[in-house]
Amino acid sequence: MNIRTSRRAFLSGGAGLVLALTLPVPGARVLAQEAAAPAAPAPIPPNAFIRIAADDTVTIIVKHIEFGQGPLTGLATLAAEELDADWSQIRGELAPANAAWYGNAVLGGLQGTGGSTALPSSFMIMRQAGASVRAMLVQAAAAEWGVPAEEITVAKGRISHAASGNESGFGAFAEAAAALTPPADPVLKTPDQWVLIGTDLHKLDTDQKTDGQAIFTLDQYPDGVQTVVVAHPPAFGATVASVDDGAALAVPGVLAVRQIPQGVAVYASNTFAALKGRAALIVEWDETNAETRDDAALSAMTAEAARKDGLTVEEEGGDLAAALAAEGATLHEAEFHFPFLAHAPLETLDGLLTAGGGKAHASYGSQFPTFDHQTIAQVLGLEPVDVTLDVMLAGGSFGRRAQADSHLAAELAEIAKAGGDGTYKLMWTREDDLKGGYYRPMSAHRFRAALDADGKITAWENVVATQSLLAGTPMEPFLQGGPDATAFEGSVTLPYDLGARRIGWEQTTTGVPVLWWRSVGSTHTAFAVEIFLDELLAAAGKDPVQGRLDLLKPDDPRPRAVIEKVAQMANWQGPQGADGKAYGMAYAKSFGTYVAQIVEVEDRGGAPHVTRVWCAVDCGVPVNPNIIKAQMEGGVGFGLCAALFNQITLGQGGRVQESNYDSYRMLRIGEMPDVQVEIIPSTADPTGVGEPGVPPIGPAVANAWRVLTGQPVRRLPMLQQGTV
Repeated sequence: MNIRTSRRAFLSGGAGLVLALTLPVPGARVLAQEAAAPAAPAPIPPNAFIRIAADDTVTIIVKHIEFGQGPLTGLATLAAEELDADWSQIRGELAPANAAWYGNAVLGGLQGTGGSTALPSSFMIMRQAGASVRAMLVQAAAAEWGVPAEEITVAKGRISHAASGNESGFGAFAEAAAALTPPADPVLKTPDQWVLIGTDLHKLDTDQKTDGQAIFTLDQYPDGVQTVVVAHPPAFGATVASVDDGAALAVPGVLAVRQIPQGVAVYASNTFAALKGRAALIVEWDETNAETRDDAALSAMTAEAARKDGLTVEEEGGDLAAALAAEGATLHEAEFHFPFLAHAPLETLDGLLTAGGGKAHASYGSQFPTFDHQTIAQVLGLEPVDVTLDVMLAGGSFGRRAQADSHLAAELAEIAKAGGDGTYKLMWTREDDLKGGYYRPMSAHRFRAALDADGKITAWENVVATQSLLAGTPMEPFLQGGPDATAFEGSVTLPYDLGARRIGWEQTTTGVPVLWWRSVGSTHTAFAVEIFLDELLAAAGKDPVQGRLDLLKPDDPRPRAVIEKVAQMANWQGPQGADGKAYGMAYAKSFGTYVAQIVEVEDRGGAPHVTRVWCAVDCGVPVNPNIIKAQMEGGVGFGLCAALFNQITLGQGGRVQESNYDSYRMLRIGEMPDVQVEIIPSTADPTGVGEPGVPPIGPAVANAWRVLTGQPVRRLPMLQQGTV
């Protein structure tokens, strides 16, 4: 399938009905970077979501990238439900770049996917779209059949009028419906009327990904394309001083070598030649402004920052100093240290761009199309209306493609700018990816807490030291002059009554580029909080489950529900098990979703081995239980990699030591535990599930390991690189 052709056919309207709505997006705020939004190609106005063809197939246009987390299916479910379509007739397409049509209200109106916002930001929009199409089809059928619209029913993709015996599929009325005005306030179903929402539907992209029909950026090799790889600096912040490209140009298939702001680009007729040409380059680097500190120096700096007071970001419950110094109080202290982490998705970064005639067209797995679209236009000196960007399926992200600075788009555009009119395919190797920065920041936590004579927590202080993820990026306006909450989220607004409480944040600065990582701040804050809390409960002689339940504030029943449910699932009898096993638990709320997990851990040759995981999740209305369970299972595996094995280390001169999966260890199939997931029934608005499964798993394992060995976990990863 020619992706570019198929998407342009969609934009031109195609056969049948294309629904185009202008739906209210509460709280939408388009960022300054999107001031010059691309004009909508006629005749499609903003927010086009549904296309019905003459053959009754229904294509749902999904405004969030699909890289395995499920929006292609989840958002299509919402529209199909209100449309009363049969699931077998539903198809899914990823929307092209156009923030005016496909802006994300939660992200301020820019088009982008992240923060587990796809479902929450689209829940009402997609339902309204489906309900509007249904109403228009009914109106068209009523006019054709000469019957009252209220007598017409729609079910499983069929439009019927019982009294006259008339019945039809959607396609027969698509063109007539297209001429109608969408209702201003379409009637939505009530939850008791739902047929598709809440059921395990077959994912729309599974079959194509299984049999190889799904098209990724890597699959695109148009005629005349030049494959390009870039030699990036060996230290972050270094620049090119000189280049000897003689040997590179002598490699058969190498077409050109050009310097760009990101490094030295090698253009070739195929990938093999490009890689051989890059290997033959002789580049001298200027490291005057590079980050040359090694891991030990950066870790020491981060730890020292955590020992400061930091900026107070939350304070409640009275006089902390007095509570810590109270007569009879027992003081407890701990520090936790976390390394840089790479995202390491299976598909590395890549992109395709054609430039010429004053226009440019790009296609790749863009997670923030708004930023990428603007960047390509700026680099190439084009008007935004002359640049198009098709969003492709992507093989994972975990935050890696959510680039606020659009560095991949910039590199791709610089390659085209230096190369002239033509088609270029930028390829990053696994080594490029792991050594290329944009990591989860290194961080450290310092804790102090007090227990009174009865074992009650009367004081709690947590200082978090880490880099800001938003400062210095196009998303900095979100800070509005305040602290970066993504750096310490998960350490504040805890559900527990911890007495006098203070949370501080000390911002660190390094030359290492950092980025969101799956579950963002909660990936380290939940780990530190839930381990330190578990240790306090143990010191007070309290059970980890009941102790947490006793600490819960009464204002929100949902944390209690998931903790009680997971304890029931695991038949909790306490942390110490039989046959050399131990059990640990942890709870975390992230991105509006409540998750509690209990793990069963055993000692295998001095290393923790997780055999079973029980997980309870409350994410509001469970639109697709199958996707929810899959994301919790995936989150467990992802979180275990980080807790047990993963770290990015900087050696002498700031050189990254890890380069591939042999040194950046992944969980093996025999190490993946049995995971049981239960979803709490809910009528609350749905929240995201792509990230919340990650935060609890690491601390749950560490808590069980402390019970098993008596050794508290203070630094990740729990096992060093190469440990089996």
